[in-house]
Amino acid sequence: MRKNLLPVFLFVLAIGLTACGGGKSTSGSTGGDDVAAEVNGVSIPVKDVDRVITQQYRGQENQLSQLALAAYRLQALDNLVTQEVLYQRARKENIIPGDDEIKQYIQRYKQENGYTEEAFANDLKQTNQTEDQFKENVKKQLAIQKLYEKTESQLKVQDREVADVYNANPKQFTIQPGVQISDIIIDPADNGMKFDVQGEAAAEQRIREIQTRLKNGSDFATIARQLSEHNSSAQSGDLGFLRKDQFSNIPQMMGLPGSLGDRFMAMKEGDITEPIKDQAGRWHVFKLTGKQTETRDRTLEDPNVRKEISDAILAQRKQVVDASLQARAREEAKIVNFLAQRMLDNPNSFGVLRPVPAATTASSAQPAASPSPSATAKAK
Repeated sequence: MRKNLLPVFLFVLAIGLTACGGGKSTSGSTGGDDVAAEVNGVSIPVKDVDRVITQQYRGQENQLSQLALAAYRLQALDNLVTQEVLYQRARKENIIPGDDEIKQYIQRYKQENGYTEEAFANDLKQTNQTEDQFKENVKKQLAIQKLYEKTESQLKVQDREVADVYNANPKQFTIQPGVQISDIIIDPADNGMKFDVQGEAAAEQRIREIQTRLKNGSDFATIARQLSEHNSSAQSGDLGFLRKDQFSNIPQMMGLPGSLGDRFMAMKEGDITEPIKDQAGRWHVFKLTGKQTETRDRTLEDPNVRKEISDAILAQRKQVVDASLQARAREEAKIVNFLAQRMLDNPNSFGVLRPVPAATTASSAQPAASPSPSATAKAK
């Protein structure tokens, strides 16, 4: 996932980092009410912390209790501190993207999210950002991604390691009959997705529009990425491989008819279903992207088997190496968490928290307006 530049601003770290190294600075300063923390003397404003929360909760943040808001602020700040620590390390190692690379990313970001220039400008406004702030965040995230990639480039997998994994359980690499499925989901409930539709009538209209676009030749993956109201949109709607012996689980998994699995097996690769409504009132359009009709054993001589095993080993090692990089970067930095100290000084009022400022149109604030290559998130 990390190599896909996901437009989510709240950095959900893959490892459980401790809260920012806190306490007052040596001078006894609390950093001022507008400063949440400092990393090697670089300030992280409270408004940046609140912007993260606004984007994550999409206009619903004012409904959070003071207790919940305090906890979310600490977590958001912790993630921002890690981002700043890693960015400073990338700068120290002279790993900074050029202007052309930043422009290319922003253009690709707009295209992948279906933004017109007007829509992009509107989202920046609603998430309390200027275009310069957006570009600076892109610069930081691309630099951090490059830092991770430089560290990971040293990792290698030996042939004997691949063989050991295969020989431990060769049957796990047998391909079972089943299907590879992608899905576009439109949910009438308020779920805070970028192009969220609310109400049954609006959901039905949206799914019919999607059906028309697909019949006219629009790309399924692009529509899923832009409009699907499900976290699978990050994978262009891909739900993965569903074995035939799992078909009976479909009603429990998705609230859909159990006979749907057999229907998938009867479809041809590339076929797309009509809109199907599940028990929760959500609409689905499925595409069959692959099908396996027979059980097939695979040997270690199969290059796909070797690649699957090697990729899995590398992914595990990357998690450990990336976590180590995060930990060492934080340990070597001077981090002062003023927000945490103010909460300790005023534990009953959580540091006299101010409300998170509402966006221009709170109900339509979109998290997608702040980019974050998931190099920082490390969501794998």
